[in-house]
Amino acid sequence: MTDVIYKVPRESDDYPESSKFVVGRISQIMESAIKTGKNKIFIQTNLKKGLPLENINKVAGPFVEAWALEQFEIIADDQGNQYQLINVEHGKRLDPFDIILQFKYKKNITDYVSANLDVKATAEDIKTSGKSPNITSFARIRSEYIDDPDYIFVVLSLKHKVYGEKDQKTGLTNGIMEIVSCSVYDLKYISEKDLNYNPALGTGQLQIRDIHYVDIIQRTTWEFLQMLDKKFIRSRGKEEWLRLAKRNEWIKEG
Repeated sequence: MTDVIYKVPRESDDYPESSKFVVGRISQIMESAIKTGKNKIFIQTNLKKGLPLENINKVAGPFVEAWALEQFEIIADDQGNQYQLINVEHGKRLDPFDIILQFKYKKNITDYVSANLDVKATAEDIKTSGKSPNITSFARIRSEYIDDPDYIFVVLSLKHKVYGEKDQKTGLTNGIMEIVSCSVYDLKYISEKDLNYNPALGTGQLQIRDIHYVDIIQRTTWEFLQMLDKKFIRSRGKEEWLRLAKRNEWIKEG
């Protein structure tokens, strides 16, 4: 749209380095928890046959997110930890992220870098479970990058399997949810072909085509927003985009 004056966000020169740092630290923390056997969630029930494993993927998300939060909190409580993680906060119900992580890291004039983390659970033994998750609202995430061109939004994919063990004393079967692998992506660097626009909810949702197989493409914040706009306009049209742009102050007027 040639007659529109866009607000063009420009990230810091060290954004790629900061992104690589937080993605690497998050991966290291999760992989360490898996390798050292801290990857099990024990779920006790009074059901003789235990958890309904064929439908467990429907309730796995909150358990997996709570597990991830706890792993980060344990690390942050250890001052001087090797990952330089200094603070962990749980997101509120309507936040676009689940967890905020702050790492000690020299970034321009500050001494820390923040990562806004979205935790996604996928079942290892159910092929389609969590394969194409909705990530966040188009309008919300676009506004976040306008407000802060250095905004780091990280998708943490945790693959799990669930099985039961019978308690010989009670005769009941307890569930064990085991985190078996992880993948970590900076949303801004997910390739165009791997990121879909789903118009079904509100202003539409960004959706990863297959969270297990994602290509990474380094791009600027402005290049990322242009890609998102193209996907939105292709689905909903230029007039609808312009209405959102005026309401959310993505363009200059007057």
